[in-house]
Amino acid sequence: MMKKKSEKVWFITGTSRGFGRIWTEAALERGDKVAATARSLESIADLKEKYGEHVLLLKLDVTKPIEAKAAIEEAYKHFGRLDVVFNNAGYSLVGTIEEASIAKIRELYETNILGAVSVIQAALPLLRAQGHGHIIGTSSSLGFVTYPIIGFYCSSKWAFEAIHESLAAEVKQFGIKVTIIEPGAYATEFGTLESLKFANKLEVYDNLKNQIMERLKTQERGNPKATPKAILKVVDVEEPPLRLFLGTKSLPEVKNAFAARIKEWEAWESVSNAVQG
Repeated sequence: MMKKKSEKVWFITGTSRGFGRIWTEAALERGDKVAATARSLESIADLKEKYGEHVLLLKLDVTKPIEAKAAIEEAYKHFGRLDVVFNNAGYSLVGTIEEASIAKIRELYETNILGAVSVIQAALPLLRAQGHGHIIGTSSSLGFVTYPIIGFYCSSKWAFEAIHESLAAEVKQFGIKVTIIEPGAYATEFGTLESLKFANKLEVYDNLKNQIMERLKTQERGNPKATPKAILKVVDVEEPPLRLFLGTKSLPEVKNAFAARIKEWEAWESVSNAVQG
């Protein structure tokens, strides 16, 4: 591959399948270099065979901060810099608020929230030292709205949003950019058994679950292979957005959700104002 003047060095988590795999290959296809991480090196071994020295394969369980620090430092040492640090690893827990055990909720948060934080905290000293960098995180349109039976997944993305928004304000002074990628529904492996965990089952919620599952069967899903051009545009522009929806469905849905919230807040405004003290 020919080296390009605009060549970037990426560090990406969760590259074994789904968006992580697609975006990793998109970066490599255009001649960028990628430190690709996954819990199992076997799941990404083919990347080395195809892209050679342009890719560095690293084993990483993001729930282990020591591994995150070691992977970031090895990638930095190997390539000499990190231009893009992309937190993509995550999964969904299926179950109502009552059904999910504390242990399974904790495991979800360890991956979706604390795992991303571990990578960010490991990368920041290096990005600060080099004077630039772009931290990107895969959130969801569910960082603004919620659905029944995946409430804990939604909550993890709400937290993910807040953390990255605060981070953006904190690190701007160091020349570090932050972008939150918010996909809508796409036909990836995210909804497969490999990417889902399930809470204990209570029969009282069976009807609700059946209704939701029937709706999901007819849900229009985007083509994940159409998304790389948006990701590459975000990493190439001088002033990237803090937030970017992927797909056509999210913005209308979020607009409706916020309109309903504002309407309710305004309806109770007199009660709120009366207790200012």
